Amino acid sequence: MNNWFECKVRTEKMLEGGATKKVTEPYLVDALNFTEAEARIIEEISPFCNGQLEVVDIKRARYCEMFTSELESADKWYKVKCLFVTLDEKTQVEKRTAQLMLVQASDLRDAVKRFDEGMKGSMIDYEIALVQETPLLDVFPYEKRETSEKPEYEA
Repeated sequence: MNNWFECKVRTEKMLEGGATKKVTEPYLVDALNFTEAEARIIEEISPFCNGQLEVVDIKRARYCEMFTSELESADKWYKVKCLFVTLDEKTQVEKRTAQLMLVQASDLRDAVKRFDEGMKGSMIDYEIALVQETPLLDVFPYEKRETSEKPEYEA
């Protein structure tokens, strides 16, 4: 299970005329806690920043699933609110449980198409309640890194 954190980072961007402007941009990072989220976003963003970098906000993001794309045209992130439909056997009443998912796509139609493709193997009935473009510029999932250091103690 991933723990997603939305981090807002304030940096200086170079404008076309050569002037600099401070901008605040949102990113999504997978981390264990707020401290690790801040460290990871600084590590990921700092190589691309000119000047000072400041993390101005971190908040939890409750995404249960993510559908990514390798296409260059899929440069936007869409939040999809999915309602899973189950039937209570005793009362014969349909129950809908909402879950948020993130889809990388080029436009709204593409996001719905990619979401449906990602849910193709699902055995549960679902309905799409909301598809909304997010302001996220990039998503940084957790990646295990190889370390060349030997452990201090051999086990």
